[in-house]
Amino acid sequence: MLSLYDKAVSAAEIIKSKSPWQINTLVILGSGLASFAEKLDQSITINYSEIPYLPQTTVVGHVGKMVLGLCQTIPLAVMAGRFHYYEGYSMEEVTFPIRMAKFLGIKNLIVTNASGGLNPDFKAGDLMIIDDHINLLGANPLRGHNDNRFGERFPDMTEVYFKPFRELAEKEGRALNLPIQRGVYTALAGPNYETPAEVRMLRILGTDAVGMSTVPEALVARHMGIRVLGISCIANLAAGMTDSTLDHKEVLDTSAQVSKKFIELLENLIPKIETIE
Repeated sequence: MLSLYDKAVSAAEIIKSKSPWQINTLVILGSGLASFAEKLDQSITINYSEIPYLPQTTVVGHVGKMVLGLCQTIPLAVMAGRFHYYEGYSMEEVTFPIRMAKFLGIKNLIVTNASGGLNPDFKAGDLMIIDDHINLLGANPLRGHNDNRFGERFPDMTEVYFKPFRELAEKEGRALNLPIQRGVYTALAGPNYETPAEVRMLRILGTDAVGMSTVPEALVARHMGIRVLGISCIANLAAGMTDSTLDHKEVLDTSAQVSKKFIELLENLIPKIETIE
């Protein structure tokens, strides 16, 4: 039986065999944000079904393909679709793409999501740079046997989201006149949206945006020494903050409306991220 390490190496080799470039940065696209993958030049599409040991996406808005290509001449890997704990996948399966990415030579991870805004100063359509997170998933992808080839048993999480990346993202967003916010992201297991009482609790805890992803990928990336930038698209305001009910279509609609701003930000960010030591 192959170890997680061997599976990650094997999956990475398949992707490397299809890529003419050395790729340093991976972007994971959240719900409704897949249009960025269509903007890459000289693109090569790899369906998730072609990559061994990779799960399949089951959620509307996550198309299930990896796209390799150039963004402003910078080679990039983009995952259009991610895996969620609420789909029934294990944490090992949810974070397998990050384990695999390490053996592609990935040094930088840009992880994105569509989230609910809890900060009263936020509006639907804002982009929030993640300064820190709270893990309320009830699970941790680092639990269990630790393979030291990935990283140490007790990784430090003082700075999960790389400060120079956060500062650059804010600077670029402001220069583009985008609605940029900064804050704390909290991950819950889902798949139901939060109750108004849970939203009040999360606000007391210091949450600015809430969702059902991102934290597992960020934890595993840091375990392996990959630098992380997290960006949330505020798709709606959380339960109880307005009179409206919540649904996934609203998340996808708002993300689609924001996608032009989001793409503009990434196209400006990525060449500069590659230059940061």
